Amino acid sequence: MKLSDNEKRNIINMIQAGKNLPEKYRFLLFEDSREIELKWNGKSNEITNIALPFQIIEQIDEPRKEDQILEQQLLDFRKTSAGNTWNNKLIWGDNKFILSSLKNGPMRDEIEKQGGIKLVYIDPPFDVGADFSMNLEIGDYTYEKQPNVLEHIAYRDTWGKGNDSFLSMIYERLKLIKDLLADDGSIFVQCDWRVNSSIRKILDEIFGEENFCNEIIWKRKTGSTSQIGTKTKRFGHGTDSIFYYRKSQENIFNPQYGEQDPNYIKELFRHKDPDGRLYQSDNLANPAFRPTLRYEYKGYKPPKNGWAISLEKMKEFDKDGRLVFPKSIDGRIRRKRYLDELKGKPISNLWDDIGQLSSQSSQRMNYPTQKPEELLERVILTSSNPGDLICDFFVGSGTTSAVAEKLGRKWICADLGKFAIHTTRKRMISIQRELKKNEKPWMAFQVLNLGKYQRQHFLDDKPFAKDEISLKNRNIKFQEFENLIFEAYKANKVEGFKTLHAKKGDSFVSLGPVNQPLSRNHIEEVINECIENNIIAVDVLGFEYEMGLFPTIQEEAKKKGLRLNYKQIPIEIFDKRAVEKGQVIFHDVAYIDFKCNVVNNKISVELSDFAVFYNEESFEFSQDTKNNRTKVVVENGQIIEKKRDKDGVIKEKLLTKKWHDWIDYWAVDFDFESRKEIIKIEDENKQFLDKWTGNYIFENEWQSFRTKQTDFQLELRTSERECFKKSTKVAVKVIDIFGNDTMKVIEVDL
Repeated sequence: MKLSDNEKRNIINMIQAGKNLPEKYRFLLFEDSREIELKWNGKSNEITNIALPFQIIEQIDEPRKEDQILEQQLLDFRKTSAGNTWNNKLIWGDNKFILSSLKNGPMRDEIEKQGGIKLVYIDPPFDVGADFSMNLEIGDYTYEKQPNVLEHIAYRDTWGKGNDSFLSMIYERLKLIKDLLADDGSIFVQCDWRVNSSIRKILDEIFGEENFCNEIIWKRKTGSTSQIGTKTKRFGHGTDSIFYYRKSQENIFNPQYGEQDPNYIKELFRHKDPDGRLYQSDNLANPAFRPTLRYEYKGYKPPKNGWAISLEKMKEFDKDGRLVFPKSIDGRIRRKRYLDELKGKPISNLWDDIGQLSSQSSQRMNYPTQKPEELLERVILTSSNPGDLICDFFVGSGTTSAVAEKLGRKWICADLGKFAIHTTRKRMISIQRELKKNEKPWMAFQVLNLGKYQRQHFLDDKPFAKDEISLKNRNIKFQEFENLIFEAYKANKVEGFKTLHAKKGDSFVSLGPVNQPLSRNHIEEVINECIENNIIAVDVLGFEYEMGLFPTIQEEAKKKGLRLNYKQIPIEIFDKRAVEKGQVIFHDVAYIDFKCNVVNNKISVELSDFAVFYNEESFEFSQDTKNNRTKVVVENGQIIEKKRDKDGVIKEKLLTKKWHDWIDYWAVDFDFESRKEIIKIEDENKQFLDKWTGNYIFENEWQSFRTKQTDFQLELRTSERECFKKSTKVAVKVIDIFGNDTMKVIEVDL
């Protein structure tokens, strides 16, 4: 700080007099800072810093083990250099908690053993209400699946306060992503015209302006023209921005090339000789060029300006097969290296050679924000190498994981939308099948979520605390949570019972455990207490139900004169705003029935029944709805087309005519309970210890699902599977057309 004595006195006098300092003193008192920071309402540097264990929902090692043409274990493709097995990971949940748990939890060590995350690509949702909407094929009809409550909440949190809330959402996630990236890692963030300027400044702040690589302009071949006109007074939007940043200057970068440009090739060879140096110019006065070397070689005359290498060098190249001779004696001899290495014109930051997906594309998953595989292929090839780990935390239809798998990369992908996870799972199994068919290696993947561990954190963020205050606070929190559930279910609490906690209308309500599956023992206690008190109807609320609990215990209760209704507590219960607005819906647990056929120690499974009990909110045609209009709705577990004819009469047509119309996917584990779910829990000493959760991992051995390639048809019977045990537990998982899953387990004697 260089101030004269006079300037110092003036500053002191003005401050004592309460006057503002002139502008010139700002530059004299403070260092010049070139940093530009984006400000918005609600901006905070507080970052989620929890580490929740991931719950392994499903393991897919190999698609459809019906033949042994290719033995996966012989390929050794899933082995890392350290000898550890890596499973790709598809994670359902809020990516804020997922990123924080990846960063702070035990999976961080697993990631580091793979060399760290080399690339993150994200295409976050923008101010588009359709981000969570899906078109579902129901026979010859299309049903638009609206966002569920959880997705509505996420959308409201993201855009409830306009750009301010969106920027807060993306800011926190980008900071977590930076901490996860390897030192030689990169990030690509795709956005459109609505937020690209803000995203650029946030990325500058987090990654540093010095680590900005490119703003890639993706020019879609079919740009929008809907906004061109005298009303909007602007051009249509036909481009997206993809911001490319590196974590450090050590980043991986592999140049990419487009189609060969004949003019570019001609220009390249006009300036280079077979030795990689410049040809001599016609302007002999130019000191940059060497003297002319004039001689014939194998009958080929030198170029007008002579050869650039000696005869001895020419012979050496020819002997090594490094020369390419033209067809015409008047042509130019070239060095083979250039023709081998030249893949085309180097790609610039204008990507105008990749179009949008056509409606008939084989890639299309009917997902509204889906991007073409060619786009992700270029991103992945640019900033990663085979075997590297890449991530996408807004995976949508699974394009990133699909391309990563095909290019031999490891991946972690996540999404909040349950249907997005289901769409990606089907897509990845299809790719596994294709790779297996072509005798190419594939990688196993797991489906995970934070499930009950997120519930546990919601209720108790200090599970090891034993002091009196912590125990008291824990009990208060549990009671508050119970009240929240009963408020959402519109039930009133009751006292004096052991297993009955509330009452709704004529039915009592029993709330199952919060942090573990609702067990058969709990239901048996409910039945006994109801018989003792002459109670005939109970609604059982549970987050998860013990595998194989239905339908046998349902029949036992019915024989004793007790009607049990099982309800699923939705994950939306964790948002108090949704509860207060009455948006939380408790669905009946879906029903599955199947039979196992056993012949000579070989098992096959046949799916025989499935039922759901969904309802939309009450449906009515508005007064201004024109006649001859239709709408597809869900009522009482059926999908119905409602049409108001020309006379205003509403007619209905049932679309789900068969029970399997509700099924989109089903899979079988022929030896359930063969693999325990082991997680790492941090103890009071900050050490991660292995712990069995009491659950088992569903190992997906056989599956059938609807795709365009199968004309949306399902197989309802599996292939045979040989089993050498005296008995086994067979688990069947069914996922309905809305992406909700149900599972049932039965024991089979062989």
